[in-house]
Formats: sequence, C-alpha cells, structure tokens
Amino acid sequence: MANGTIAFDTLQTSGQITGTAKSLDTDYVVSGAAKQWVNFDGEESSLSSRNSLNVSSLTDEGTGIYTITFSSAFSAADYSVTAGNDKQASRIGAQNSGANFTTTAFDITTELSGGTDADADKVMTHTMGDLA
Repeated sequence: MANGTIAFDTLQTSGQITGTAKSLDTDYVVSGAAKQWVNFDGEESSLSSRNSLNVSSLTDEGTGIYTITFSSAFSAADYSVTAGNDKQASRIGAQNSGANFTTTAFDITTELSGGTDADADKVMTHTMGDLA
C-alpha cells in the first residue's frame, strides 16, 4: 500500500458543530499547536514521564533542576516554553544562570516561593515554536 499526500487549506466540519466555528485554516492549527509537552514526577530517583509528546529524555541535574531533551529539534532556540509544578513558583531555562536552552533541549528549575530549589512531584511543560 502506497502512502500519499492530501493537500488542503481549510478544514470544515460535516455539520455536527453548531454556531459560527465550522471551518479552520490549517496554518492556524499547525502554528498554534504545542510541539512538545510533558508531565513528569521530579521527585523520582530516575525521572520518567507520566505522558509526553516530542520528549526523548528527562535528566535530573540536581535538586529541582531538570533538562528536557526533544525527540525532534526546533528550528531555532527562540521557542516559547510554559511550565508549571506543584511548588509555589517555577523558573524556566534561560532565566537560570548558565542554563541549557538550545534547539534540542532546555532546563527548568522548580523552587519554593522563597527562591530555594526544590524537587516537585508534578512538573509540566509545553513548548510552542517551529520544528526543524
């Protein structure tokens, strides 16, 4: 069986959706979709994701410091990362002194509200940008 290509510019529903939102430009879908996301337990001795997309590995770099490596690289290191955790605050990548923020990986640090690095049970990130 040969694989082919389907080309189209707009997606339309078959009528099940009511209201005005019945079509969507495919460029909007591709550009607006997260290219990486992960949910992992940062308190485990060996990190593993609960669920993820485009994550090849998680590395524990020390208390509250993690490196997330992508399966597919971004085209530039100017992508946008959003993160959350079950502690009271979090810092991301380039905000950390000497942090790793490249087309293939970024660092995240989880901390308590006073600024002390701390491992977090629930660490979540998603990244928006263009893949290479």
